[in-house]
Amino acid sequence: MAGNGVPVLLVTANVGSIFEEPSMMLKIWTEEFLSTILRLDPKFIALHCQEVGGKNYEHSTRQVEDFVRLLMSSEELRLFDKIRVFLDEDYSSAEHFTALGNLYFIHESLKEVLLWDFQECTFIPVDGKEIHSGNIEAVTTKEKAKFPQEFFPECKWSRKGFLRTRWSISGTVFDLINIHLFHDASNFIAMETFPSVYSKTRRRALEHTLDRFHNDKYSNVPYFLFGDFNFRTDTAGVIKKLTEDTQERRLSNKGSISKLQFHNKDDDLILTLGKKEFSYYEHQNVFVQNSGQWLREYDRELEDFDGRLFEFPIKFVPSYPFEEDVNEGSNYMQTRVPAWCDRVLLSPTAKMLVQDISSPDAMEYGIIGPTTCMGDHKPVYLRANLTVDEGMINCCSLSSAPEFCFRVPSNYVELLSMLLDYDVMNEASESGTMSSLSSREIFNNNNDNHSNNNNNGATTITRYIHIKHADSSVKIFRETTV
Repeated sequence: MAGNGVPVLLVTANVGSIFEEPSMMLKIWTEEFLSTILRLDPKFIALHCQEVGGKNYEHSTRQVEDFVRLLMSSEELRLFDKIRVFLDEDYSSAEHFTALGNLYFIHESLKEVLLWDFQECTFIPVDGKEIHSGNIEAVTTKEKAKFPQEFFPECKWSRKGFLRTRWSISGTVFDLINIHLFHDASNFIAMETFPSVYSKTRRRALEHTLDRFHNDKYSNVPYFLFGDFNFRTDTAGVIKKLTEDTQERRLSNKGSISKLQFHNKDDDLILTLGKKEFSYYEHQNVFVQNSGQWLREYDRELEDFDGRLFEFPIKFVPSYPFEEDVNEGSNYMQTRVPAWCDRVLLSPTAKMLVQDISSPDAMEYGIIGPTTCMGDHKPVYLRANLTVDEGMINCCSLSSAPEFCFRVPSNYVELLSMLLDYDVMNEASESGTMSSLSSREIFNNNNDNHSNNNNNGATTITRYIHIKHADSSVKIFRETTV
Protein backbone atom coordinates (compact mmCIF):
# COMPACT_ATOMS: atom_id res chain seq x y z
CA MET A 1 0.00 0.00 0.00
CA ALA A 2 1.21 3.45 -0.97
CA GLY A 3 3.09 5.05 1.90
CA ASN A 4 1.26 2.83 4.41
CA GLY A 5 -1.98 4.55 3.44
CA VAL A 6 -5.07 2.64 2.32
CA PRO A 7 -5.85 3.11 -1.39
CA VAL A 8 -9.60 3.68 -1.61
CA LEU A 9 -11.93 4.13 -4.56
CA LEU A 10 -15.21 5.94 -3.93
CA VAL A 11 -17.71 5.74 -6.79
CA THR A 12 -21.19 7.20 -7.21
CA ALA A 13 -23.39 5.92 -10.01
CA ASN A 14 -27.00 6.60 -10.91
CA VAL A 15 -27.69 3.26 -12.58
CA GLY A 16 -31.40 3.69 -13.30
CA SER A 17 -31.13 3.79 -17.08
CA ILE A 18 -28.92 0.70 -17.41
CA PHE A 19 -31.86 -1.38 -16.19
CA GLU A 20 -33.96 -0.15 -19.12
CA GLU A 21 -31.83 -2.32 -21.45
CA PRO A 22 -30.24 -4.77 -19.00
CA SER A 23 -29.34 -7.46 -21.54
CA MET A 24 -26.95 -5.05 -23.21
CA MET A 25 -26.13 -2.35 -20.68
CA LEU A 26 -25.26 -4.41 -17.59
CA LYS A 27 -22.32 -6.05 -19.32
CA ILE A 28 -21.05 -2.80 -20.85
CA TRP A 29 -21.34 -0.93 -17.56
CA THR A 30 -19.66 -3.55 -15.39
CA GLU A 31 -16.80 -4.05 -17.85
CA GLU A 32 -16.02 -0.33 -17.82
CA PHE A 33 -16.29 -0.18 -14.03
CA LEU A 34 -14.02 -3.20 -13.57
CA SER A 35 -11.42 -1.88 -16.00
CA THR A 36 -11.26 1.28 -13.87
CA ILE A 37 -10.61 -0.85 -10.78
CA LEU A 38 -7.85 -2.68 -12.61
CA ARG A 39 -6.21 0.61 -13.58
CA LEU A 40 -6.47 2.33 -10.20
CA ASP A 41 -5.68 -0.73 -8.02
CA PRO A 42 -7.61 0.23 -4.85
CA LYS A 43 -7.82 -1.97 -1.75
CA PHE A 44 -11.15 -0.64 -0.51
CA ILE A 45 -13.98 0.06 -2.96
CA ALA A 46 -17.23 1.82 -2.13
CA LEU A 47 -19.85 1.88 -4.88
CA HIS A 48 -22.90 4.01 -4.13
CA CYS A 49 -25.77 3.48 -6.57
CA GLN A 50 -28.99 5.40 -7.03
CA GLU A 51 -32.18 4.26 -8.79
CA VAL A 52 -31.23 0.61 -8.45
CA GLY A 53 -33.63 -1.36 -10.65
CA GLY A 54 -34.58 1.64 -12.78
CA LYS A 55 -38.07 3.00 -13.39
CA ASN A 56 -39.64 -0.47 -13.54
CA TYR A 57 -38.11 -1.63 -10.28
CA GLU A 58 -41.08 -3.94 -9.64
CA HIS A 59 -39.84 -6.16 -12.46
CA SER A 60 -36.08 -5.68 -12.07
CA THR A 61 -35.25 -7.95 -9.13
CA ARG A 62 -33.60 -10.52 -11.37
CA GLN A 63 -31.59 -7.86 -13.22
CA VAL A 64 -30.34 -6.38 -9.95
CA GLU A 65 -29.21 -9.84 -8.86
CA ASP A 66 -27.39 -10.24 -12.18
CA PHE A 67 -25.71 -6.87 -11.68
CA VAL A 68 -24.39 -7.80 -8.23
CA ARG A 69 -23.34 -11.26 -9.37
CA LEU A 70 -21.40 -9.84 -12.35
CA LEU A 71 -19.37 -7.71 -9.96
CA MET A 72 -18.83 -10.28 -7.22
CA SER A 73 -17.79 -13.06 -9.59
CA SER A 74 -15.43 -10.93 -11.67
CA GLU A 75 -11.74 -11.72 -11.97
CA GLU A 76 -10.90 -8.10 -11.08
CA LEU A 77 -12.54 -8.52 -7.66
CA ARG A 78 -11.31 -12.06 -7.00
CA LEU A 79 -8.96 -10.96 -4.21
CA PHE A 80 -11.62 -8.88 -2.47
CA ASP A 81 -12.64 -11.46 0.11
CA LYS A 82 -14.80 -9.21 2.28
CA ILE A 83 -17.99 -7.80 0.73
CA ARG A 84 -20.99 -5.98 2.13
CA VAL A 85 -23.98 -5.10 -0.06
CA PHE A 86 -27.04 -3.09 1.02
CA LEU A 87 -29.87 -2.87 -1.53
CA ASP A 88 -33.06 -1.01 -0.63
CA GLU A 89 -35.54 -2.82 -2.88
CA ASP A 90 -38.85 -2.94 -1.01
CA TYR A 91 -40.91 -0.75 -3.37
CA SER A 92 -44.11 -1.73 -1.52
CA SER A 93 -43.06 0.47 1.42
CA ALA A 94 -43.71 4.00 0.15
CA GLU A 95 -42.54 5.65 3.36
CA HIS A 96 -39.15 3.88 3.30
CA PHE A 97 -38.23 2.96 -0.29
CA THR A 98 -35.21 4.86 -1.67
CA ALA A 99 -33.85 2.51 -4.40
CA LEU A 100 -30.35 3.16 -3.03
CA GLY A 101 -27.62 0.56 -3.12
CA ASN A 102 -24.30 0.57 -1.25
CA LEU A 103 -21.72 -2.00 -2.30
CA TYR A 104 -18.38 -2.38 -0.50
CA PHE A 105 -15.45 -4.55 -1.58
CA ILE A 106 -12.45 -5.03 0.74
CA HIS A 107 -9.16 -6.53 -0.42
CA GLU A 108 -7.70 -9.54 1.41
CA SER A 109 -4.63 -7.47 2.34
CA LEU A 110 -6.76 -5.33 4.68
CA LYS A 111 -7.03 -7.12 8.01
CA GLU A 112 -8.39 -4.51 10.43
CA VAL A 113 -11.86 -3.90 9.00
CA LEU A 114 -14.82 -3.11 11.25
CA LEU A 115 -18.40 -2.04 10.50
CA TRP A 116 -20.55 -0.01 12.88
CA ASP A 117 -23.75 -1.43 14.33
CA PHE A 118 -26.10 1.55 14.68
CA GLN A 119 -28.34 -0.30 17.13
CA GLU A 120 -25.71 -1.71 19.46
CA CYS A 121 -23.44 1.34 18.96
CA THR A 122 -20.35 -0.77 18.54
CA PHE A 123 -18.02 -1.92 15.78
CA ILE A 124 -18.20 -5.51 14.58
CA PRO A 125 -15.58 -7.40 12.54
CA VAL A 126 -16.12 -7.71 8.79
CA ASP A 127 -15.49 -11.19 7.42
CA GLY A 128 -16.85 -13.03 4.42
CA LYS A 129 -19.49 -11.78 2.00
CA GLU A 130 -22.98 -10.58 2.90
CA ILE A 131 -25.80 -9.22 0.76
CA HIS A 132 -28.71 -7.42 2.39
CA SER A 133 -31.53 -6.89 -0.13
CA GLY A 134 -35.29 -6.50 -0.30
CA ASN A 135 -36.58 -4.90 2.88
CA ILE A 136 -33.47 -3.87 4.83
CA GLU A 137 -35.14 -1.76 7.53
CA ALA A 138 -34.06 -4.20 10.26
CA VAL A 139 -30.41 -4.32 9.15
CA THR A 140 -28.50 -2.55 11.91
CA THR A 141 -25.16 -2.06 10.14
CA LYS A 142 -26.62 0.76 8.08
CA GLU A 143 -28.70 3.88 8.63
CA LYS A 144 -31.25 4.79 5.99
CA ALA A 145 -33.90 7.47 5.68
CA LYS A 146 -36.19 8.89 3.06
CA PHE A 147 -36.61 12.65 2.94
CA PRO A 148 -39.84 13.91 4.53
CA GLN A 149 -42.76 14.73 2.23
CA GLU A 150 -42.72 18.39 3.32
CA PHE A 151 -39.41 18.87 1.50
CA PHE A 152 -41.20 18.60 -1.83
CA PRO A 153 -44.94 19.27 -1.28
CA GLU A 154 -45.43 20.16 -4.95
CA CYS A 155 -44.18 16.74 -6.12
CA LYS A 156 -45.10 13.10 -5.88
CA TRP A 157 -43.23 11.47 -3.01
CA SER A 158 -40.15 10.34 -4.88
CA ARG A 159 -37.38 7.87 -4.01
CA LYS A 160 -34.95 10.34 -2.48
CA GLY A 161 -32.98 9.88 0.71
CA PHE A 162 -29.67 8.66 2.12
CA LEU A 163 -27.99 5.40 3.16
CA ARG A 164 -25.08 5.59 5.60
CA THR A 165 -22.48 3.12 6.83
CA ARG A 166 -19.64 3.66 9.30
CA TRP A 167 -16.26 1.98 8.96
CA SER A 168 -13.03 1.49 10.85
CA ILE A 169 -10.29 0.64 8.35
CA SER A 170 -6.76 0.08 9.67
CA GLY A 171 -7.54 2.13 12.76
CA THR A 172 -9.21 5.07 10.98
CA VAL A 173 -12.95 5.71 11.41
CA PHE A 174 -15.17 7.40 8.81
CA ASP A 175 -18.71 7.42 7.42
CA LEU A 176 -19.64 6.65 3.83
CA ILE A 177 -22.96 8.23 2.85
CA ASN A 178 -24.98 7.58 -0.29
CA ILE A 179 -27.42 10.38 -1.11
CA HIS A 180 -29.97 11.14 -3.82
CA LEU A 181 -31.45 14.64 -4.01
CA PHE A 182 -34.32 16.06 -6.05
CA HIS A 183 -34.15 16.75 -9.79
CA ASP A 184 -35.29 19.67 -11.94
CA ALA A 185 -38.75 18.89 -13.35
CA SER A 186 -38.99 21.82 -15.79
CA ASN A 187 -36.45 23.96 -17.62
CA PHE A 188 -38.91 26.86 -17.58
CA ILE A 189 -39.17 26.85 -13.79
CA ALA A 190 -35.42 26.26 -13.39
CA MET A 191 -34.63 29.41 -15.41
CA GLU A 192 -36.96 31.73 -13.48
CA THR A 193 -34.38 32.57 -10.82
CA PHE A 194 -31.21 31.34 -9.20
CA PRO A 195 -31.26 29.58 -6.91
CA SER A 196 -34.32 27.95 -8.43
CA VAL A 197 -37.11 26.41 -6.40
CA TYR A 198 -35.48 23.06 -7.14
CA SER A 199 -32.09 24.27 -5.92
CA LYS A 200 -33.65 25.51 -2.70
CA THR A 201 -35.30 22.14 -2.11
CA ARG A 202 -31.99 20.36 -2.62
CA ARG A 203 -30.25 22.76 -0.27
CA ARG A 204 -32.89 22.26 2.41
CA ALA A 205 -32.65 18.47 2.16
CA LEU A 206 -28.85 18.52 2.27
CA GLU A 207 -28.80 20.89 5.25
CA HIS A 208 -31.29 18.64 7.01
CA THR A 209 -29.08 15.62 6.38
CA LEU A 210 -25.84 17.25 7.54
CA ASP A 211 -27.53 18.69 10.64
CA ARG A 212 -28.98 15.29 11.44
CA PHE A 213 -25.58 13.60 11.27
CA HIS A 214 -23.93 16.33 13.32
CA ASN A 215 -26.53 16.34 16.08
CA ASP A 216 -27.62 12.71 16.38
CA LYS A 217 -26.66 10.36 19.21
CA TYR A 218 -23.64 8.94 17.39
CA SER A 219 -20.15 10.38 17.66
CA ASN A 220 -19.19 12.83 14.93
CA VAL A 221 -16.65 11.28 12.59
CA PRO A 222 -15.19 12.29 9.21
CA TYR A 223 -17.54 11.51 6.34
CA PHE A 224 -17.42 11.07 2.60
CA LEU A 225 -20.72 12.03 0.99
CA PHE A 226 -21.11 10.79 -2.57
CA GLY A 227 -24.21 10.30 -4.65
CA ASP A 228 -26.51 11.98 -7.14
CA PHE A 229 -26.93 15.47 -5.71
CA ASN A 230 -28.74 16.59 -8.87
CA PHE A 231 -26.85 19.88 -8.62
CA ARG A 232 -27.65 21.98 -11.70
CA THR A 233 -26.03 24.99 -13.26
CA ASP A 234 -27.61 28.44 -13.25
CA THR A 235 -29.97 27.75 -16.18
CA ALA A 236 -30.80 31.39 -16.90
CA GLY A 237 -27.12 32.36 -16.77
CA VAL A 238 -26.13 29.61 -19.21
CA ILE A 239 -28.94 30.54 -21.60
CA LYS A 240 -27.89 34.19 -21.50
CA LYS A 241 -24.31 33.19 -22.28
CA LEU A 242 -25.28 30.96 -25.20
CA THR A 243 -27.82 33.35 -26.73
CA GLU A 244 -25.90 36.61 -26.87
CA ASP A 245 -26.95 38.70 -29.91
CA THR A 246 -30.05 36.63 -30.58
CA GLN A 247 -33.78 37.29 -30.72
CA GLU A 248 -36.23 35.30 -28.63
CA ARG A 249 -39.41 33.83 -30.09
CA ARG A 250 -42.15 32.23 -28.04
CA LEU A 251 -44.15 29.29 -29.34
CA SER A 252 -47.52 28.68 -27.72
CA ASN A 253 -49.76 25.68 -27.41
CA LYS A 254 -53.30 26.04 -26.09
CA GLY A 255 -52.55 29.46 -24.66
CA SER A 256 -49.34 28.58 -22.80
CA ILE A 257 -45.71 28.83 -23.84
CA SER A 258 -44.48 25.49 -25.15
CA LYS A 259 -41.04 26.51 -26.42
CA LEU A 260 -38.60 29.38 -26.57
CA GLN A 261 -36.45 29.71 -29.67
CA PHE A 262 -33.43 31.96 -30.08
CA HIS A 263 -32.36 33.05 -33.58
CA ASN A 264 -29.31 35.03 -34.65
CA LYS A 265 -29.38 38.00 -37.02
CA ASP A 266 -29.29 35.64 -40.01
CA ASP A 267 -32.35 33.88 -38.60
CA ASP A 268 -30.39 30.71 -37.84
CA LEU A 269 -31.82 28.73 -34.93
CA ILE A 270 -29.30 28.83 -32.06
CA LEU A 271 -31.17 27.40 -29.08
CA THR A 272 -34.52 25.73 -28.45
CA LEU A 273 -35.84 25.53 -24.91
CA GLY A 274 -38.83 23.53 -23.72
CA LYS A 275 -40.01 22.06 -20.44
CA LYS A 276 -37.80 19.02 -21.09
CA GLU A 277 -35.84 20.25 -24.09
CA PHE A 278 -32.54 22.08 -24.25
CA SER A 279 -31.07 21.97 -27.74
CA TYR A 280 -28.10 24.11 -28.75
CA TYR A 281 -26.87 24.22 -32.33
CA GLU A 282 -23.38 23.07 -31.26
CA HIS A 283 -24.67 20.85 -28.49
CA GLN A 284 -22.07 18.09 -28.74
CA ASN A 285 -19.11 20.45 -28.81
CA VAL A 286 -19.70 23.39 -26.52
CA PHE A 287 -20.05 21.35 -23.31
CA VAL A 288 -17.05 19.07 -23.84
CA GLN A 289 -14.40 21.48 -25.14
CA ASN A 290 -11.79 21.92 -22.40
CA SER A 291 -13.95 19.58 -20.27
CA GLY A 292 -16.69 22.21 -20.21
CA GLN A 293 -14.70 24.41 -17.84
CA TRP A 294 -16.50 27.57 -19.02
CA LEU A 295 -19.65 26.07 -17.49
CA ARG A 296 -18.06 25.85 -14.03
CA GLU A 297 -18.81 29.54 -13.50
CA TYR A 298 -22.50 28.61 -13.40
CA ASP A 299 -22.06 25.57 -11.14
CA ARG A 300 -22.93 27.31 -7.89
CA GLU A 301 -25.17 25.11 -5.73
CA LEU A 302 -22.31 23.92 -3.55
CA GLU A 303 -21.41 27.51 -2.60
CA ASP A 304 -23.98 27.40 0.21
CA PHE A 305 -21.92 24.70 1.91
CA ASP A 306 -18.55 26.40 1.69
CA GLY A 307 -16.51 25.41 4.74
CA ARG A 308 -18.82 22.53 5.50
CA LEU A 309 -18.23 20.36 2.43
CA PHE A 310 -15.03 20.07 0.41
CA GLU A 311 -14.59 18.93 -3.18
CA PHE A 312 -11.43 18.35 -5.16
CA PRO A 313 -11.15 20.42 -8.37
CA ILE A 314 -13.44 19.21 -11.16
CA LYS A 315 -11.58 18.73 -14.42
CA PHE A 316 -14.03 16.40 -16.14
CA VAL A 317 -17.08 17.04 -18.31
CA PRO A 318 -20.55 17.34 -16.76
CA SER A 319 -21.76 13.89 -15.71
CA TYR A 320 -25.38 14.30 -16.91
CA PRO A 321 -27.46 13.94 -19.17
CA PHE A 322 -25.77 11.55 -21.60
CA GLU A 323 -27.41 9.66 -24.44
CA GLU A 324 -28.56 6.15 -23.57
CA ASP A 325 -27.83 4.82 -27.07
CA VAL A 326 -24.79 2.51 -26.99
CA ASN A 327 -23.52 4.16 -30.17
CA GLU A 328 -23.52 7.66 -28.66
CA GLY A 329 -21.65 7.18 -25.42
CA SER A 330 -19.97 10.60 -25.46
CA ASN A 331 -22.99 12.65 -26.61
CA TYR A 332 -25.37 14.59 -24.41
CA MET A 333 -29.14 14.29 -24.58
CA GLN A 334 -30.76 17.54 -25.66
CA THR A 335 -33.05 17.73 -22.67
CA ARG A 336 -31.26 19.67 -19.90
CA VAL A 337 -28.29 21.94 -19.45
CA PRO A 338 -25.41 19.50 -18.85
CA ALA A 339 -24.43 19.56 -15.17
CA TRP A 340 -22.20 17.95 -12.58
CA CYS A 341 -25.03 16.12 -10.79
CA ASP A 342 -22.83 13.36 -9.43
CA ARG A 343 -20.18 14.31 -6.88
CA VAL A 344 -17.82 13.02 -4.21
CA LEU A 345 -17.72 15.45 -1.28
CA LEU A 346 -15.74 15.42 1.97
CA SER A 347 -16.31 16.85 5.41
CA PRO A 348 -13.45 19.06 6.68
CA THR A 349 -12.24 16.22 8.90
CA ALA A 350 -12.42 13.70 6.04
CA LYS A 351 -10.13 16.00 4.08
CA MET A 352 -7.63 15.53 6.91
CA LEU A 353 -7.60 11.79 6.21
CA VAL A 354 -6.37 12.13 2.62
CA GLN A 355 -2.69 11.29 2.58
CA ASP A 356 -0.33 13.88 1.00
CA ILE A 357 -3.31 16.01 0.04
CA SER A 358 -1.10 18.87 -1.18
CA SER A 359 0.55 16.61 -3.75
CA PRO A 360 -0.95 16.72 -7.26
CA ASP A 361 -0.73 12.92 -7.36
CA ALA A 362 -2.51 12.45 -4.04
CA MET A 363 -5.86 11.75 -5.64
CA GLU A 364 -7.69 11.28 -8.92
CA TYR A 365 -11.18 12.70 -9.43
CA GLY A 366 -12.96 11.85 -12.66
CA ILE A 367 -15.68 10.01 -14.55
CA ILE A 368 -15.88 6.38 -15.62
CA GLY A 369 -16.50 5.58 -19.28
CA PRO A 370 -16.10 9.02 -20.89
CA THR A 371 -16.64 7.57 -24.38
CA THR A 372 -18.66 4.49 -23.40
CA CYS A 373 -22.41 4.44 -22.90
CA MET A 374 -22.93 4.20 -19.14
CA GLY A 375 -26.55 5.38 -19.13
CA ASP A 376 -27.68 8.98 -18.69
CA HIS A 377 -25.26 9.49 -15.77
CA LYS A 378 -21.53 8.87 -15.99
CA PRO A 379 -20.24 7.34 -12.74
CA VAL A 380 -17.95 9.71 -10.85
CA TYR A 381 -15.04 8.45 -8.76
CA LEU A 382 -12.44 9.64 -6.28
CA ARG A 383 -9.27 7.63 -5.83
CA ALA A 384 -7.13 8.55 -2.80
CA ASN A 385 -4.93 7.10 -0.07
CA LEU A 386 -6.35 7.37 3.44
CA THR A 387 -4.10 7.64 6.46
CA VAL A 388 -4.15 4.82 9.01
CA ASP A 389 -4.46 4.77 12.82
CA GLU A 390 -6.21 8.15 12.99
CA GLY A 391 -8.86 6.85 15.34
CA MET A 392 -12.13 8.76 15.56
CA ILE A 393 -11.71 12.46 14.72
CA ASN A 394 -14.58 14.53 16.13
CA CYS A 395 -14.91 17.89 14.39
CA CYS A 396 -16.27 19.51 17.56
CA SER A 397 -13.13 18.54 19.48
CA LEU A 398 -10.70 20.27 17.14
CA SER A 399 -8.92 23.37 18.39
CA SER A 400 -10.39 25.26 15.44
CA ALA A 401 -13.81 23.64 15.22
CA PRO A 402 -15.88 24.50 12.14
CA GLU A 403 -18.39 27.29 12.64
CA PHE A 404 -21.35 24.91 12.39
CA CYS A 405 -20.05 22.90 15.36
CA PHE A 406 -21.66 23.62 18.67
CA ARG A 407 -21.36 21.60 21.86
CA VAL A 408 -23.24 22.43 25.04
CA PRO A 409 -20.60 23.04 27.75
CA SER A 410 -20.99 20.98 30.91
CA ASN A 411 -21.35 24.16 32.99
CA TYR A 412 -23.80 25.88 30.68
CA VAL A 413 -26.43 26.38 33.41
CA GLU A 414 -23.84 28.25 35.49
CA LEU A 415 -22.94 30.33 32.44
CA LEU A 416 -26.60 31.10 31.82
CA SER A 417 -26.98 32.46 35.34
CA MET A 418 -24.49 35.19 34.46
CA LEU A 419 -26.88 36.60 31.87
CA LEU A 420 -28.88 39.58 33.07
CA ASP A 421 -32.26 38.18 32.06
CA TYR A 422 -31.58 34.55 32.87
CA ASP A 423 -34.23 34.36 35.61
CA VAL A 424 -36.85 35.73 33.24
CA MET A 425 -35.86 33.28 30.53
CA ASN A 426 -35.77 30.38 32.97
CA GLU A 427 -39.24 31.21 34.29
CA ALA A 428 -40.53 31.34 30.74
CA SER A 429 -38.94 28.00 30.03
CA GLU A 430 -40.39 26.34 33.13
CA SER A 431 -43.85 27.78 32.53
CA GLY A 432 -43.91 26.39 29.02
CA THR A 433 -44.35 29.79 27.39
CA MET A 434 -41.38 29.28 25.12
CA SER A 435 -42.31 28.12 21.67
CA SER A 436 -41.29 24.59 20.78
CA LEU A 437 -38.50 24.25 18.27
CA SER A 438 -37.41 21.55 15.91
CA SER A 439 -34.13 19.76 16.57
CA ARG A 440 -32.62 21.57 13.60
CA GLU A 441 -33.54 24.96 15.05
CA ILE A 442 -32.31 23.97 18.50
CA PHE A 443 -28.87 23.03 17.32
CA ASN A 444 -28.35 25.53 14.52
CA ASN A 445 -25.85 28.17 15.64
CA ASN A 446 -26.42 30.43 12.64
CA ASN A 447 -29.77 31.71 13.80
CA ASP A 448 -31.55 35.02 13.36
CA ASN A 449 -29.75 38.33 13.70
CA HIS A 450 -31.61 41.34 15.09
CA SER A 451 -30.30 44.89 14.96
CA ASN A 452 -31.32 48.02 16.85
CA ASN A 453 -29.99 51.55 16.89
CA ASN A 454 -28.97 52.90 20.30
CA ASN A 455 -29.10 56.51 21.41
CA ASN A 456 -25.57 57.18 20.15
CA GLY A 457 -26.46 56.19 16.61
CA ALA A 458 -24.51 52.93 16.84
CA THR A 459 -26.10 49.67 15.79
CA THR A 460 -26.41 46.79 18.22
CA ILE A 461 -26.55 43.38 16.56
CA THR A 462 -28.06 40.65 18.68
CA ARG A 463 -27.24 37.06 17.82
CA TYR A 464 -28.63 34.09 19.66
CA ILE A 465 -28.38 30.35 19.73
CA HIS A 466 -30.81 27.79 21.08
CA ILE A 467 -29.71 25.32 23.74
CA LYS A 468 -31.93 22.40 24.59
CA HIS A 469 -32.21 21.78 28.33
CA ALA A 470 -34.37 18.84 29.38
CA ASP A 471 -37.60 19.36 27.42
CA SER A 472 -37.16 23.08 27.01
CA SER A 473 -35.00 25.33 24.91
CA VAL A 474 -33.20 28.47 26.00
CA LYS A 475 -32.01 31.31 23.83
CA ILE A 476 -28.54 32.60 24.66
CA PHE A 477 -28.00 36.11 23.36
CA ARG A 478 -24.81 37.85 22.40
CA GLU A 479 -24.93 41.51 21.51
CA THR A 480 -22.31 43.33 19.50
CA THR A 481 -22.32 47.09 19.13
CA VAL A 482 -21.08 48.20 15.74
